[in-house]
Amino acid sequence: MNTAMYEAATGAQMFGYALILVAGVACVVGLLYAFRLGAKVREREPAPPRPEEQPTMPPGGPVREVQEVREPDEVPRAADGSERLTPHQLGNVGSKRADDQSRSRWSPGSSGSFGGGGGGRT
Repeated sequence: MNTAMYEAATGAQMFGYALILVAGVACVVGLLYAFRLGAKVREREPAPPRPEEQPTMPPGGPVREVQEVREPDEVPRAADGSERLTPHQLGNVGSKRADDQSRSRWSPGSSGSFGGGGGGRT
């Protein structure tokens, strides 16, 4: 048997095993540090609200949704044809409340969508 070859292979293997062991220990130490850091941060946070601090319903009851028919707002024209309108002159709402609040209804014989399977208007 040639023991020199086995001894050379064992030395390289031991170095690899030691390197893996050191890397594993470093990972465990890093995880323990992160856990302790997280625990310290959580201790500084305020406690969750007590039941009496929870939000309550308004005295008038639940707030309801408002449904209304909207129509497009007209774009204002510049005083001079060459003058540009700036965003603050246009306003921030692109629609306004319609005078006629009756909802438009579905007309029989018309398709609900493209490819909806209906015959469409004939």
